[in-house]
Amino acid sequence: VQLQAFGGGLVQPGGSLRLSCAASGSIFSINVMRWYRQAPGKERVVVAVITGGGSTSYIDSVKGRFTISRDNAKNTVSLQMNSLKPEDTAVYYCNAVGVQRSGAPFNVWGQGTQVTVSS
Repeated sequence: VQLQAFGGGLVQPGGSLRLSCAASGSIFSINVMRWYRQAPGKERVVVAVITGGGSTSYIDSVKGRFTISRDNAKNTVSLQMNSLKPEDTAVYYCNAVGVQRSGAPFNVWGQGTQVTVSS
């Protein structure tokens, strides 16, 4: 199973970006999908989580600004980021946890995509 991330880039403060991540391979089900971010010199932290049933959770600093969503039919997860701030600058990673058709579990990461918020 592999994850490929799309989106990211340079945006001015107050702007918006949308990140997407597509899972491919021998997938039976994806239980949880997450977006993490890692700023320079800091640890990777989870930003948003969405379960297979669509329940979501966010870190406090992005609540009301970021929205995580998923398309179970396409095995994709997206992160809509609005009202971006310079402190949102980081490399963003998607993560998926699920079960392969063989019955084996998987826990995979996307390649990371840079988001830079700067004027």
